Amino acid sequence: MKAFQAIKMVGGALIVLASINAYAQSSDAAAPAAPMAASSAPSAKSDKAANRALGRKVRSALSKTKGLSVTNITVRARGGAVTLAGTVPEQPQVDLATQAAQAVPGVTSVKNALTIRPVGQ
Repeated sequence: MKAFQAIKMVGGALIVLASINAYAQSSDAAAPAAPMAASSAPSAKSDKAANRALGRKVRSALSKTKGLSVTNITVRARGGAVTLAGTVPEQPQVDLATQAAQAVPGVTSVKNALTIRPVGQ
């Protein structure tokens, strides 16, 4: 219990320090840096949104592929690079998943980290 209280105190202190630091940076000397920081935040947000959208498109394409079980497949997308992870019951499904992911517009590369796990294991 004492460790939890100590963590809460340290966290509170960090929040106070961060707010003091943010207040200190709002002076005229730091004014040119503020627009640059503000412009990078929407870019990161839009990148995440684009990555999620691409991941959804790939997942949809995989689910529409006949002969492919997508139950245990996860899709991660980052800047057009897609990673397929998880398990499939047979080797031909690994190849099907790769081909389906490569066919999605916006995908620049596919890393296939799928492993084979027969049903029931």
